[in-house]
Amino acid sequence: MNLFSIAYGSLRQRWLSSTLTGLSVALGVSLMIAVLVLNSTVTRLFRQTGSGYDIVVGPHQGSGLQIVLSTIYRVDRAVNTLPWRFYEELAARPNVQYAIPVNVGDQTEVGNFPIVGTTPQYFLVDYVPGQKFRVKGNGLRGTWDAVIGSEVARRNGWDVGSQFKMIHSGQDDHVHDELFTVQGVLAPTGTPNDRSVFVHIDGFFQLDDHSRPWQEMVTREAIFFGESEADVITRYQEDIEELRKHENETPEEHAHHHHHGPVSTLLKSVSSILIVFEGNEIQKSGLALKWQTDFSDGNQAQAINPVRVMDQLLRNLVGNIQLAFLYLTGLIIAVSGIGIFVSIYNSMSDRKREIAIMRALGARRGTVFSLILLESMLLCLLGGISGILLGHGLVFVAAPIIEARSGLLIDPLAFNSLELVIVPVLLVMATFVGFLPARTAYSTDVAEALQS
Repeated sequence: MNLFSIAYGSLRQRWLSSTLTGLSVALGVSLMIAVLVLNSTVTRLFRQTGSGYDIVVGPHQGSGLQIVLSTIYRVDRAVNTLPWRFYEELAARPNVQYAIPVNVGDQTEVGNFPIVGTTPQYFLVDYVPGQKFRVKGNGLRGTWDAVIGSEVARRNGWDVGSQFKMIHSGQDDHVHDELFTVQGVLAPTGTPNDRSVFVHIDGFFQLDDHSRPWQEMVTREAIFFGESEADVITRYQEDIEELRKHENETPEEHAHHHHHGPVSTLLKSVSSILIVFEGNEIQKSGLALKWQTDFSDGNQAQAINPVRVMDQLLRNLVGNIQLAFLYLTGLIIAVSGIGIFVSIYNSMSDRKREIAIMRALGARRGTVFSLILLESMLLCLLGGISGILLGHGLVFVAAPIIEARSGLLIDPLAFNSLELVIVPVLLVMATFVGFLPARTAYSTDVAEALQS
C-alpha cells in the first residue's frame, strides 16, 4: 500500500470533516473562477466595443466619459448637440474614411430600448476589429427604416416588417406618432448594439419635437462658429424664408409639413460623430492625437479616444472592484486553509496510536511526515478541482440568464489564464497548513503512544 492510498483512506475515515473542509475550499475557488471569467468578459466588452472607431467627437460640454457612454454604450444621456454643418465639415476633411452622425436619447415604446439615429454607414464599420455586422434583411435604406439588435428582436418578438413607435427623450408620456418599420435584424454581437434600435437619421430629424425654433438654432450656430447671426441668416436665407411661411401653421399643419418634407440643415443637430480615419494604425493614431490637440485648443467640441477613456474607467473603477472580489475570495480560501489545519491538527491526538503502530511496523519519521502533508495536499487539491468545475458550472448556468437580462454574451466555456495559478497556490498553501500537524506526527514518541 503506497502513501497516497493510506492518505486517501485516512481522509475517507474522517469523511464528514474532510468533506466540509474540502467544500469550503471548493466554494472559495468557485467564486474566484466566476469573478475571473465574468470580469474578463466585461473587460473585453468595454475595451472592444469602442475599438472600431478612432475618435468620437462630441459637444464641449460634459466629460469625455459621458460622451463615450452615451454614444457607444448607450448608458447615459447626451448633454448637448453639435450643428449638422459641423458634421459636414468634419466629413469633408482629408484622411476621414467615415464620419458617422449619431443621435441618441429616445427609446422604443415597447421594451424601452435605446434609439440610435444614424446613417447606413454605421454598419460598414467593424463593431470590433475584424468583426463585421451581419444583417438579416435590407438595412437602413428609406427614411422610416429601422434595424434592430438581436436582443431587441428576441425580447419584443420583432422581425423584418414589424413596426414600432418611439418615446421622446426624457418624456415617458410623449409617444411620437410616426411609425418606423424594421427592415433588418442584426446577428448577435455581444455588444450594446444587441440592445439598440437604429433608425435612419432622416426619419429621426422629421420626428415632431426633434427640432428647435429656427431663431434659436441661428443663435446657437453663430456662437458655435464664432460668427454673427446675420452671417448665419445669410447662409440659410432660402431655408429661413421657407420656415417663416410655416410659422403660423396649426399644430396639425406643422406636423404634416414636418413629417413629409425635408428638414433644413439649420435645424439639424447631432449628439456626436464617430470618426474612422484612412491609413494604417500608426497613421490613425497620429491623426487621432492631432484632432484631440486641435479640439482641446478651442471650445467648439471635444475629440475623445474611446479606447483610452474606457481603459481609464476599467483601471480606476472596474479594476478596483475586481481586486476587491479577488481579495474576498482569496480570504475565503485562506480561511479554508485554516480549516484544513484545524481539522488535521485536531486529528493528531486521536491518531497518535495509529502513527505509533506505523512507526513500530517500520515506517520512518519522514514517511509519517510526508503522509500528513499529503493529506493536506489532497484536501486542497480535491477542493480546488471541485471548485474549478463548480465555478465554470455556475458560469455555464448563469450565462443564458445574464444574456436574457442584460444582453451581455458570455462564453460558457470561457477560460482565464489566472486559473492556471490556482492549483499551484493551493498546493503551496497545503504545505504550509500541513507542516505543523506533520511536525507533530514526526515527533510522536512511539513507546508513550503505544502505552496510552
